[in-house]
Amino acid sequence: MNAVAASSTSSQGYVADSRNDDVLIYLNGEFFRRDEAKVSVFDAGFVLGDGVWEGVRLVNGRIVALDDHLDRLFEGANSIQLDIGMTREELTAALHLTFARNGMTDGAHARLMVTRGKKKTPNQDPRFALGRPTIVIVAEFKVPKPESKSTGLTLMTSTIRCSTPDVFDLRLNSHSRLNFIHALIQAINCGADEALMLDPHGFVASCNSTNFFIVRGQELWTSTGRYNFNGITRKKVIQLYAQAGGMVRQLDFTLAEVYAATEAFVTGTLGGITPVTRIDGRKVGDGRPGPVTQRIAELYAGYLAA
Repeated sequence: MNAVAASSTSSQGYVADSRNDDVLIYLNGEFFRRDEAKVSVFDAGFVLGDGVWEGVRLVNGRIVALDDHLDRLFEGANSIQLDIGMTREELTAALHLTFARNGMTDGAHARLMVTRGKKKTPNQDPRFALGRPTIVIVAEFKVPKPESKSTGLTLMTSTIRCSTPDVFDLRLNSHSRLNFIHALIQAINCGADEALMLDPHGFVASCNSTNFFIVRGQELWTSTGRYNFNGITRKKVIQLYAQAGGMVRQLDFTLAEVYAATEAFVTGTLGGITPVTRIDGRKVGDGRPGPVTQRIAELYAGYLAA
């Protein structure tokens, strides 16, 4: 199945850039051409998804919210007793070096990935790791597709639920994403761009790769955070709208309340603020990106430019 071809828009979509064909990949302190960067088939990340990652955005020479991303990375690594083997300062230097080696100063995105490293045998037991983690940084020229902003995304509510923290803690930015991929495939097969996901109690949680917001009146609603990603952009949007005098509510709400919303949008590192204009075959508001979403996008753009 060619899932990517099923939709022209995506919260993770970006404008094609031929410069990405020749990017250099950081791998354990060395740089390799894109088609030459390789990890072992015994790597814990390949075998089990045993690792943590962060996606960071480069804007005007600055890595956006870098401290927040590193906080989340180290907290996740600590929770699974994964020794990254590099300090925050060393990882920061590696990120900046990777951008510099690729001539990137703006409009770029990097995925920093850390796994438990090569294992003696492909099994679940972390004691079979040979000791050194695998650290990869893939930097690419990436800017969101303009049609995602102008037209908005279409969502479909998936049958796959967001998990409780005792089953799979979504605050852990883990390499394992199979349940979210499953939800996204359902949405794509129904002609949508991304999946809207409920929590175990039937309240709206988040999307498969982004955090979800609705607008009711002038109020901004989002989930409680108990069952969704610990989104850094989500946190910044809540802060910015509140500072601008807006009302933000983090609460349990239902699909019925979503269907009555006047606007909706999702947040993520790459896309920033992306409008949502259809959910489950229904128009959101008048079916176009709304003024509150635009206002929040402007506030976020101001934050990025500051």
